[in-house]
Amino acid sequence: MEDRFPNGEYPVMLTPFTDKNEVDYEALEKLVDWYIQNGVAGLFADCQSSEMFYLTLKERVEIAKAVKKFAAGRVPVVASGHISDRLEDQVEELTAIAETGVDAVILLTNRLAKKESSEEEWLEHLKELLSRLPGEIPLGFYECPYPYKRIISVENLKWCADSGRFYFIKDTSCDLQCIKGKMEVIKGSQLKLYNANTSTLLESLNMGAAGFSGVMANFHPQLYAWLCRNFDRQPERARLLADFLTVASLIERQVYPVNAKYYQKMVGNFNSIQTRSKDAGLLNETGMLEVEQLARLQDYFIELYSR
Repeated sequence: MEDRFPNGEYPVMLTPFTDKNEVDYEALEKLVDWYIQNGVAGLFADCQSSEMFYLTLKERVEIAKAVKKFAAGRVPVVASGHISDRLEDQVEELTAIAETGVDAVILLTNRLAKKESSEEEWLEHLKELLSRLPGEIPLGFYECPYPYKRIISVENLKWCADSGRFYFIKDTSCDLQCIKGKMEVIKGSQLKLYNANTSTLLESLNMGAAGFSGVMANFHPQLYAWLCRNFDRQPERARLLADFLTVASLIERQVYPVNAKYYQKMVGNFNSIQTRSKDAGLLNETGMLEVEQLARLQDYFIELYSR
């Protein structure tokens, strides 16, 4: 079976902006290189961390195209940018993203039905959408938390795995029993599960999950890359690292993605912490100190796990 998407880590990418609130493509290229140099298996562009709900379709298309160009075949690139409610608009968005040449186009599970809709309605909408997309487009799913979180049911996921159209699912259930059920129905298919949640990551890797696709890859991707490569070969060291990563991930609950952009500015990739989804001014002096403290602590673990 063709393995289009290697196991490992797929960062949910940030979008750098200039102080004038325009996409900073010079910084974006630096970010792509930084991810790859730090061992990621692939890249996830035009996602919620990318502030896709605050980007025009033209910007989403140009970002996906640029990331694919900057990656230069070194790692696969998946992209979403799929934010509309109407089926016709979704077809337009997804087709435009597919035409950028990305390796897979990612569907948001919450765009396929309203919050109150049944699982049957969700699947019918998906089937209709698939009938309007070119059959050769590799597809995936993202259980995006905004504007509401829809966790795909195991029954619907089995249908998707059996369809042969899907390769990638970014799971945001944060629930090991849910992940276990999903792993059982995708077993033997080309569909791979990437966990977004650090707290359950190690356990999910031991269940057979393919890797990590979460926000903390914007701070220390090399540590997640190590965990995905070595969780079964060095279980005691993996347990210690997973415990650190879980505690470190609490910074997600602060002013994200502004704090991640502050870190990227610290390491020289970004020129600005301009953010569309949050007021960058919400990252106060204490928040900056927390990022700086995390940076020092993660550097200790990076050195420890490079031996």
